[in-house]
Amino acid sequence: MKTRAITVPNKLGIHARPAALIVRKASEYLSEVFISNGVDEVNAKSIMGVMTLAAAGGTTVKISAEGPDEEKALEGVCEVVESGFGEEML
Repeated sequence: MKTRAITVPNKLGIHARPAALIVRKASEYLSEVFISNGVDEVNAKSIMGVMTLAAAGGTTVKISAEGPDEEKALEGVCEVVESGFGEEML
């Protein structure tokens, strides 16, 4: 299992549109991908799960992947979050 901590860089955090981008990217991989806000851990391929994290801008989340393409999955999902979802950054 590969894991990385990353800070949500956009002001509005992970709301509906960013959650959809995360789910779309995570679903491209065979590996299981999870996101944790330190309290809850959810499946990154579940739109409802990702939205329930309510990760505000500046929150550090932990992204983990386990499976045959875990390195690519982790890198892909982290890139989506690091991009700030095309929104205004902190």
